[in-house]
Amino acid sequence: MSRYWSRIVHDLTPYVPGEQPKLPNLVKLNTNENPYGPSPKALEAMRAEVGDSLRLYPDPNSDRLKEAIAAFYKVNPAQVFVGNGSDEVLAHAFLALLKHDEPVLFPDITYSFYPVYCGLYDIAYRQLPLTESFEIRVDDYFTPNGGIIFPNPNAPTGRPLALAEIERLLCANTGSMVVVDEAYVDFGAESAVGLVDRYPNLLVVHTLSKSRSLAGLRVGYAIGHPDLIEALGRVKDSFNSYPLDRFAIAGAAAAIEDRAWFEDTCRKVVTTRTRMVADLEAMGFEVLPSAANFVFARHGRHDGAELAAKLRERSIIVRHFKNPPRISPFLRITVGTDEQCETLVSALREILT
Repeated sequence: MSRYWSRIVHDLTPYVPGEQPKLPNLVKLNTNENPYGPSPKALEAMRAEVGDSLRLYPDPNSDRLKEAIAAFYKVNPAQVFVGNGSDEVLAHAFLALLKHDEPVLFPDITYSFYPVYCGLYDIAYRQLPLTESFEIRVDDYFTPNGGIIFPNPNAPTGRPLALAEIERLLCANTGSMVVVDEAYVDFGAESAVGLVDRYPNLLVVHTLSKSRSLAGLRVGYAIGHPDLIEALGRVKDSFNSYPLDRFAIAGAAAAIEDRAWFEDTCRKVVTTRTRMVADLEAMGFEVLPSAANFVFARHGRHDGAELAAKLRERSIIVRHFKNPPRISPFLRITVGTDEQCETLVSALREILT
């Protein structure tokens, strides 16, 4: 039946999400989910939404959630856009803000959804190589472009870009958009949200999937100049006027407001990450400096695919990327609970001996 497909669908190479396997006694360290549950206040707020009001559409503007986000970051609600996960927010940003005559620039090793969006919306792009140490070199982006996008920390490497470097990038690209995808920023990097009032070409995108343990709720948001938010809203209202349901609005707002729970779970993840990195390095792994809730590691004598397969035999799932070949020796390992990470380390010790 593919003869009914459009040309775009024929040419698309879709994004491949992380596996959600159904194995017994699984230690799941492959999709960067938070090992700790959502804020109890968020769960309570969602339970309170169960009732007759579900027959009514939710607020298309999600004002309650926008106000919570604005209060948390000390911005105006008019500077906030919300969507069905940060992937939808990013998709709208590509169409609303990054589709121009010049190519969009992003790293050659980064979130693999970016080229998918470019293919979906017929956007020209150019990928710029990371350095030998897998860092973004800001000077490479001082060239004509239709926009710049990158994660900070980068994915799948986990390496952060200093805020001063982001500002230098903004100063050199005042004529085009800079989108900073901060899905993992709460685990050790410095957010660029504080720069949005000074740079009208900056959009910062966040998700509640990672640091607020709500991957199953699908809520993301962007912060930027009101003109950028208006552009995103025009695309949203031409696609789906109600991207967030009543549960999502209530639960996400409560999660944003529960700062203590958020800070505590982030602190736990960072502590466990530090311990896991030390254990991996003691076994001969090279681990890239990470400011995310995952690490990117390779062993000098063992292939990444081989290690991933042997871990899987032990019901431990990590992420391995075959392409680009430069990162095929690496494993991306989510920071789980202390117990999960100890299980991983024990299995690797057994495999490597």
